[in-house]
Amino acid sequence: MAFSNVWNYLVPLTILTVACLMRTAHCQTVQTENVTVLEGATAQISCRLHNYDGSIVVIQNPRRQTLFFNGSRALRDERYQLVTFTSRLLRISVANVSVSDEGGFYCQLYTDSTHHQAATLTVLVPPDTPTVDVKQDAVEGGESELTCVSPRSKPAATLKWMRNGREIPGVVLQQDHGKVFSVSSTIRIPVERKDNGAALSCEAFHPALDGPKRIRHYRLDVYFAPTVRIIPPTGILREGDSLSLTCSVTGNPLPLNIQWSKINDTLPERAEISGPTFQISRLSQSHNGTYLCQAQNDYGRAADHYTLLVYDPGAVVETHSAVPYAVIGGVLALLVFTVICVLIVTIWCTVRQKGSYLTHEASGLDEHGEVQEAFLNGNDASQGKKEYLL
Repeated sequence: MAFSNVWNYLVPLTILTVACLMRTAHCQTVQTENVTVLEGATAQISCRLHNYDGSIVVIQNPRRQTLFFNGSRALRDERYQLVTFTSRLLRISVANVSVSDEGGFYCQLYTDSTHHQAATLTVLVPPDTPTVDVKQDAVEGGESELTCVSPRSKPAATLKWMRNGREIPGVVLQQDHGKVFSVSSTIRIPVERKDNGAALSCEAFHPALDGPKRIRHYRLDVYFAPTVRIIPPTGILREGDSLSLTCSVTGNPLPLNIQWSKINDTLPERAEISGPTFQISRLSQSHNGTYLCQAQNDYGRAADHYTLLVYDPGAVVETHSAVPYAVIGGVLALLVFTVICVLIVTIWCTVRQKGSYLTHEASGLDEHGEVQEAFLNGNDASQGKKEYLL
């Protein structure tokens, strides 16, 4: 399995060579390669031999227990198996590795001087899918506290809270348990009724995860008081008709018990109740009144009402027949008002014209009187007129 994205844990292939103490053509050396595997996988430890002449070769685990001695089993642990032993290579496998197997596996070559090299085994522990703990219930108008937990990983996993493609910053707590780590991320978010059912996710990232990241999906469960709305019938209800009302109720948790009642009275004998549905057959005037639907849960109570008015068919017909007469009467009244306005305007204009004529006539009489007065006084009429004109 490849781990190209974990450069700090996938140590590049290194070859550690023991230099010969004596510069001879037949100097024997041993080389090792570091190994990184996932917990539970099988690791292969290789010791490469150069100029091997049949000397004793021993391979030991990190606890310095001898596993194989010149290709022969020395430790009775079936997890360790000899893969190959030639003059060039000694290779063993370690099945179902755990973090306790980490460390140096020693390859020792016993010649005139002992040569040894250690192959370092690194074990990665990828996280399981994280879990979500709810610290307190989310109630409308309050806050929801959620904790995402990754109980075991090596190295420590990185946790992110996401909502609608956006990260929600959380308070991260990391604890070590020997060679492995537990990580948690806690968020507190304000919640409203509209947040009920909102999708959140907690994602765990880890260098050992080449494929999809570990994701825990979570839907907000917001508790809120109920709302109640009565869906009324359409049209006019007459005697003999049937009434059917539906009480639409929301809430979290959804109220299971819906109560129907009649204000200031008891329910009619013919009333039938089936959950949110209320029915009365063969309506009469005695059924008139206000009917109430109520519902409640642990977070509140709500109600809605409907006023029933059963009409007399005869009254309905009479009312409908009176409508055209009312329209006609309105039109006639409008016409009479228009005629009166026209008459008023006409009279006003006539009076104004006559007043203007009388004014001009009075002015002419005054002029004639002055001329007559001048004639009686013996003055020349033409001269008086001239003086008048002046």
